[in-house]
Amino acid sequence: MTKKIPNLEDSDLFREAIGKVRLVKNDKVHLTPQAKPKPFPKSPAFNQQGVLTALPEADVDVVGKEDSLDFITPNSQKNILTKLRQGYFGLDAEIDLHGLSSNEAKQHLMNFLHRCVKEDCRCVHVVHGKGYRSQDDYPILKNNVNLWLRQHKDVQAFCSAAPKDGGTGALYVLLYSSTR
Repeated sequence: MTKKIPNLEDSDLFREAIGKVRLVKNDKVHLTPQAKPKPFPKSPAFNQQGVLTALPEADVDVVGKEDSLDFITPNSQKNILTKLRQGYFGLDAEIDLHGLSSNEAKQHLMNFLHRCVKEDCRCVHVVHGKGYRSQDDYPILKNNVNLWLRQHKDVQAFCSAAPKDGGTGALYVLLYSSTR
């Protein structure tokens, strides 16, 4: 390979592009210990029981694998549910509860909703699955999520998702805005 000899114009253009340079006198770097970051207080532990209201389980109908879900709080406008189904509210967050036990799913869902409320998320996507591996056509997680969301104080409405987002195995959940 032959060495390319730069012409005078290229050399001047290069010097102009890099600007002034100075000779490095020492190539050793002296490391100085950095100050430790200041500690900050831990946020208090989240109380899951405080967000759920008492709702008799008898008031909630049992749903099957292919049944769609919908719910709206009594003090909300009826068109909210229509807007939620049509995707009027953009999705801000998503959680997938597939393969979790009922207790694990409840803990993950409550923590997820708590974070979403703190971060001012308005509409979230909850995937619970259809329950194909459940016994006797009774999807345990789907029914539990239905009950928990109805009891949650920050949930304004929810409905089954569009087929592209999971259909009857997922929900669009509308949370109350922080300005309420």
